[in-house]
Parts: sequence; structure tokens; C-alpha cells
Amino acid sequence: MLKADPAKAPNKTLQPEKGSTVKKSRFLTPLARKILAINMLTLAIPVAGLLYQGVYKDQLIQQELEALRTQGEIFSGALGEAAITRLNTGQEILNLVPARHIIHRLSVPGRVHARLFLNDGKLAADSERLGGLNQIVEVEDLPEHDSTAEQILEPFLEMMENLTEFTSSHDLPLYPNNAIPVASDFPEAQNALRGGITGVVRQKSNGNLVLSVAFPVQRYYQIAGALMLSKGGAKIDAAMREIRFNLLILSGLAFVLTISLSLYLAASIVSPIQRLAHAAERIRENVGRQDDIIPDFTSRRDAIGELSGVLREMTDALRKRLSAIESFAADVSHEIKNPLTSLKSAVETLSFAKDEAQKKKLLRIIEDDVTRLDRLITDISDASRLDAELSRTDATPVNMAEMLDTLVDMHNTTAEERNRPQLHLDCLGNGPFMIQGIEGRLVQVFRNLFGNAETFSPDNGRISIRLESSDKQITITVEDEGPGIPENKLEAIFDRFYSERPEGEAFGKHSGLGLAISKQIIDAHHGRIYAENRHNPDGSPKGARFIIKLPMSN
Repeated sequence: MLKADPAKAPNKTLQPEKGSTVKKSRFLTPLARKILAINMLTLAIPVAGLLYQGVYKDQLIQQELEALRTQGEIFSGALGEAAITRLNTGQEILNLVPARHIIHRLSVPGRVHARLFLNDGKLAADSERLGGLNQIVEVEDLPEHDSTAEQILEPFLEMMENLTEFTSSHDLPLYPNNAIPVASDFPEAQNALRGGITGVVRQKSNGNLVLSVAFPVQRYYQIAGALMLSKGGAKIDAAMREIRFNLLILSGLAFVLTISLSLYLAASIVSPIQRLAHAAERIRENVGRQDDIIPDFTSRRDAIGELSGVLREMTDALRKRLSAIESFAADVSHEIKNPLTSLKSAVETLSFAKDEAQKKKLLRIIEDDVTRLDRLITDISDASRLDAELSRTDATPVNMAEMLDTLVDMHNTTAEERNRPQLHLDCLGNGPFMIQGIEGRLVQVFRNLFGNAETFSPDNGRISIRLESSDKQITITVEDEGPGIPENKLEAIFDRFYSERPEGEAFGKHSGLGLAISKQIIDAHHGRIYAENRHNPDGSPKGARFIIKLPMSN
């Protein structure tokens, strides 16, 4: 009789734990806060720009001093050529009339404050004093009109300015404010009278910068006076204000953009994960309910989509496993109930039986039922452990040709003594016939197939085994010379507890799980097993054929 086929028999049941490990949704979850914090680090770039303002301001000051130096060289050269007069004695003196005229004409285009000091340190000419040294004309740049945006951002601009002053060279000397200055008020002017060229940066009492450079006025080597050019820092302040305004706008845009993108990124990552977690929690608490499904995010084509797909597959496998457990439990209950009922009836009848022949018959029934129960329990135990073993045991390379050759030799060694059918192995091709699998369980499959074939084959018959490889898979065929399989049972023989045995076979020797276990093992190896009948030319059956296909290892 051909052994039956199993649905996979799980080795243990799953019980949901009490309590929930998934927290309720929050607007800012820990993961969202991490994403936000990491993205906020990008704002360190604008902050670094704020700190760089001091350096940038110092660079602007140096550039303005260099411009004053160039302008002063032109001024001093013009004075040396046009305003120095040689006396009959050979002495060179500074002619103040052309000197003052040159200073007034040259200082206006450049908007600089030019002053000429004589060798005795007295002020001889001043571009801001007309007619005489007591008539002062102050020239100041009109402040630019602030835009509405600048007026709104004025507090922030002032804060940035204070930060700039803190990070730059802020220990500047105070600009002297004497009514009629002399050369001793300005160290750079004194140095120019000695032939040196010096630039100095000062600040007024209101905090405005004043840049000064002093040059000696000479035609050849005799110094006739010192020219000092001064310039306010309005241009520098305007440039710095523009930099601060632009930096503030860019920082604000960066802040808004960072927050928006962080929230979007957090929502696109955290929200789906939370939905997956809540769905998994519902399934854990309500195992088996079909209305609780994992959300499908596979269209995202990212890690979350992959996680969604894996969780859906896992949930589907869990439901199938639970269904298999229920079905297996029902089948086991049914199969065990029959011999137990028969055993109970025989035991109850035995106490009333008085005929010895009837007692012996009842005792045989009891013995057969006990034998059947023992066989059922053994096979059920093996089937319940099989699934867990297949999932825990690592696959190793298995040479199918060597394994089948060993099984055939072991069988044929004892077959001749008992008139058992002989096994004949044919290997088509040179191989290698290698697969990745669990050799012990594969041996169990072929022992089951050989045992079935032997049961239905005549004495001294022939069981043919053919091994071949093609299209990256290995095919093993087992053929017997028995009566074949009913055409409507070619698939049912792999059902659990299906049992159809030859007439005269001892009762209880088979549980109907052999082929079911074999199919379970082959399925775990990503293979396929099926059965078909062999026919004579006239169409009459001449045996059964079992075919196994397994993927070849690379």
C-alpha cells in the first residue's frame, strides 16, 4: 500500500504574549527626533559663516588700507613734484598754496580726508577746512535707506554685528578729536615725518571705523612734510551689513527647508514603520484573523517596501502554519481515535468473553491496535519534529550518486536471501550530481520510496532507479513492477494519513505518513515530488513511477 502525504507538520504552537510592545503614535518619535537632529547639523554651515564675518571684516579693512596706500602714493608724489619749491640757497620748502589746492582737488573724487603736516608737526592743509584751518566742512556719506525686510530683521542684524565684533580685532585705539590736530596726535604722521609709511585703524566714540595712512612728502631725499589720508568705514560697514543680511536670509531659508525636509523624511519613514508595527501587534494579539493584514508598501521599492513584503510573507506563512497545525491536530485526533475506539471495545468485550477462541481473537485485535498506535505515535512524533529540524539544520553538499549507490548496495546485500526485489541504479551523464541538502533526511525519502516500491513489487522483481542532470536540476526516478496507482489518487497519495496497502499485509505496519513526510522534506529542499503510472503498449498498468526534481548546487 502506498503511504500518504502530509501537509507540513509544525513542531510547536505559537501563543501570543500578553501586553503590547508598540507605543502609541507620537508626532515626534525618537526616530523622528534623530532625523531632525542630524539634519539640523547642516545649519552649522551658516553658523560657521557668522563666525567667519570677523575674518572677512579684517580682510576688507586690509583692502581699504591698501587702497589708501595707493591713493596716498599718488597724493604724495603730486605734492612732491608740484608743491615743493627750491630756494636760491638750494633749500627745498613746501609751497602751501599749491599744496592746499592739490589736496582739495585730489581728495574729493576719492572721498578721503587729507591732511598735510609740516616738519614741526603743525597742520598746514586740511581737505575738510576751507579758507582757513578754523572753517571745518565735515563730509559724511548719507546712510542708505533700509528696506522693509532689513527693518524687520534689524534685531537679528544687530546681534550678528555684535557677534562679528566679538570675533574680530575689537581693541582699537580711539580716534583723536582735537580742534586743530597736530602730527603728534597721530603716530603714523610722526613716522611719516621720519620717512616711514604706516597704516592705522581707529574707531570713533560712536563705534565707526577710521582708517589712516601717512606718507612722507619729498622730492628727492629731503622730507618737506607728512601727508595723512583718512577714510571712514562706511563702505566696510555697508558691505558687512549686506553680508549679514544675505547670510540671515539664507540661514532662515536653510532652517525652514531643513525643518520641512526633516519632517517629511521622518513622516515617510516613521509613519510606515509605525503602521507596520501596529499591524504586527494586532496580528500577534489576534492570531489567525484574516481581516488583520500587513500594509502593502512594496511599491516604494526601498527598505521599508522590502520590510513590508517580508512581513506580509511571514504573516501569510504564519497563517498557513497555524492552519496546518489545526489540520494536523484534527487528522491526528481522527487517526488515533479509530484504534483507541477499537481497543476500548475489544477490552470491554474481553471481560465478558468465555470462549477461548473468542478471547484469542480479541487479544489479537488489541495487539494490532496497540501496534498501530505505536506506529502512529512514532511517525507523528517524527513529522512534528521534522519542520523544526529542517529549519535549524544547515544544508551541506550532498553527492546524490554516491548516496543512492550506497543505499542500493545496502538493500541488495540482504535482498537475495529473502527473494526481495533488486534495486538497479543507472546514472545518466558524468555528473557531478551535487545538491545542497540534509543528507540524513534525503536518505529517509529514498528509504520510503524504496520501501513502497518493494511492498508492491513481486518477489525477485526489479526496482529501477535513474539519476540524471539537466537544466541545473537533478532528476531521480524510482520505478516498480507493481499494480500502479489509481489514476484519481496520484495526488492523494501524498495526503496525510492516506493509506492503501496490498492485501495480506500485517495490520498497523504503516501510518500513512511516509509519503507525506517525504514530500515535506523535498519541499524544504526547494524540489518537487510527484507520481505517475507506467503502462504496457496495450495501455494496461505495469507499475508506478515516482519522480523527484532537486536544484543542482552551483
